[in-house]
Amino acid sequence: MRPLIPVRKRLSQPTLEFQSPIGRWMTRGEPLDESTHAGTTHPWYKVIWLTGVDYFSTLGYQPGIALLAAGAVAPLATAILIAVTLLGALPVYAQVAGRSFAGQGSIAMLENLLSGWKGKLLVLSLLGFAATDFVITMTLSAADAAKHAIENPFLHPLLGDHQILITLALLTALALVFLRGFQDAIGVAAAAAVPYLLLNVVVLGRGAWEVFTHPTLIGDWRAALAVKGEFGMVMAGALLVFPKLALGLSGFETGVSVMPLIDGGQEGEEHGHRSTKPPLGRIANTKKLLVTAALIMSVMLLASSFVTTMLVPEEAYREGGKASGRAIAYLAHLYLGPVFGSIYDASTILILSLAGASAMAGLLHLIPRYLPRFGMAPQWATLSRPLVLVLFGINIVVTLVFRANVEAQSGAYATGVLVLILSAALAATLDLWREKRRPLAVYSGFIALVFAYTLIDNCIERPDGLIIGSVFIVLLMVVSAVSRSMRSMEFRVSKAYFSDEESQKIARDLVGKKIHMVPNRNESPLARSKKKAEIVRHYNVKGPFLFVHVHMADNRSDFAAPLEFQIVREGSDYVANVYGATAIANTIAFISELIDPISIFIGLTRQNLMNQAVRYLMFGEGETGLLVYTVLLRYWEWTPEDDVRPLIFLMSD
Repeated sequence: MRPLIPVRKRLSQPTLEFQSPIGRWMTRGEPLDESTHAGTTHPWYKVIWLTGVDYFSTLGYQPGIALLAAGAVAPLATAILIAVTLLGALPVYAQVAGRSFAGQGSIAMLENLLSGWKGKLLVLSLLGFAATDFVITMTLSAADAAKHAIENPFLHPLLGDHQILITLALLTALALVFLRGFQDAIGVAAAAAVPYLLLNVVVLGRGAWEVFTHPTLIGDWRAALAVKGEFGMVMAGALLVFPKLALGLSGFETGVSVMPLIDGGQEGEEHGHRSTKPPLGRIANTKKLLVTAALIMSVMLLASSFVTTMLVPEEAYREGGKASGRAIAYLAHLYLGPVFGSIYDASTILILSLAGASAMAGLLHLIPRYLPRFGMAPQWATLSRPLVLVLFGINIVVTLVFRANVEAQSGAYATGVLVLILSAALAATLDLWREKRRPLAVYSGFIALVFAYTLIDNCIERPDGLIIGSVFIVLLMVVSAVSRSMRSMEFRVSKAYFSDEESQKIARDLVGKKIHMVPNRNESPLARSKKKAEIVRHYNVKGPFLFVHVHMADNRSDFAAPLEFQIVREGSDYVANVYGATAIANTIAFISELIDPISIFIGLTRQNLMNQAVRYLMFGEGETGLLVYTVLLRYWEWTPEDDVRPLIFLMSD
């Protein structure tokens, strides 16, 4: 394959300009883009705490939700959840880690499997559920932190029972942190997650001691299970209940997203994130992170479910009870006293706050990764402050709708988590099947069926997540369609190259009012000769002509793409073939600004303008003459007029 020569000239793009003080303050926020924020890498056993603030923080509310959903069956349902975690989610995300080593995650895997508009619509749908996952992570974590604060004996006299107000205050503090600028810090995450886990070990150890020194507690539990029927019936009930515990599966997508921060050792140095070769060291260390996090969480979930089932009375874990949404904290106060319990509350509030921060950072990195590349994000979405304010507004709405109730939001949270894991399982299955690794593909397909059942059951029992996800999808579709139509007049060229040195030399000689540019669909020399004779006869122009033939890219759903130029002489005229365009009119306008011709002669089709507009937005075609004129006018408005603009002649074909 011949080397390509990059086009040196760079054309300016429109920029946001605000006159008001608020507008200027908005633009001073940290810019967001689709690039991976790799930076300095760290050992996997340090990066694990970034995953942990999301994954391990669910211990703050998961045991209480499990009790509310399953009662005495909670330990058995949790055991099934752990089996699904270790035998299902963990193998799936091990495959994801091997295929998305730049931290793209399962959404990017599915995008690569489906091309064109199908892939983009699927990505938008998955982004809707990802937004559900991250938004509910923020609102649920804030609500649970508020619950811990309210139930604390030292804080309750000051805070009262204002659950909603305190939740909104915590979300406001989170937004203010990001408005000032927030960077994920591994040290902060470790300082929150490590003490939190150790405090949980102390509480659960004290609870286990209480259980084993009072054998009647286990007897009472067995009696409660016996009432529900034989062991087979009880396990069947646990299978039906475990989808309600699915929020305990969160953390795997986060574990993959932090891959660029993981040091891969010598192999990681050889194959960095810029290389197309898989960084084997980083992949191996990411798998260690996923396995370790899953094992820690599995042990903690099983221990917490067992201890809380034995020790927390039903009236306490029911909605509105002292243990509702804070079962382990309830035991910490009960068996270790108010001082230790308050330390536990403070640690829980801290890690829940960081979980919200992790979710906010996840959305701020996820949205720019896809929407700008699709041309489906307004310009302000590339700035952190406007996007933070939008997410803050959504958080307020969700909090008010659910009245800051932890249990009420658990279904929506589980739906978002399950959709992402199901998408990962499907992507892994399709990839493995395509690689002819049939046994693994069949196993991955079975896992996908398990998560599909879990998702369907969760949506039937608690449709809130499906509703919220659908709302986010509709909003994303509308905003994306409007944004793409508004940005459709940009050049839509990411990079430009010459095919050879001769093309580069010819292009350099043509710059500066030396030629007349004629875009033409028909590539035959005879058609070019006829077109030139027609123009000379009707417009009485002199000088060489540059005939431009635009060849469209296979995937016209892409918003921008690199262009390849090949220019040859044809007598006294020139012929340029342009390859890889996503829109004909925008490409012609781009070439015009590169060459600066004397004039441009473009034909009009005179077809239905509405149909042409749809063809332009979807497939980059349409009424080319009018669109070239419009694109150039828009570009000239963005740039100062330092030269005579080319004359544009719209010809009737």
